Amino acid sequence: MAVYKITQVRSKIGSTQKQRDTLRTLGLRRINHSVEREMTSDVAGMVRAVQHLVKTEEVK
Repeated sequence: MAVYKITQVRSKIGSTQKQRDTLRTLGLRRINHSVEREMTSDVAGMVRAVQHLVKTEEVK
């Protein structure tokens, strides 16, 4: 599987509780915080749910 760097680029203020929970599950705590995750179907679904709050890029 490919490894992706997921970075929170927008604030979670104003988002729904479900979206805030998704960010916490991904491990994102604040703006410009990044985590590296293997892109499984579960992680891909979580990223898609908060795609307006995060930026993703593939890591070699």
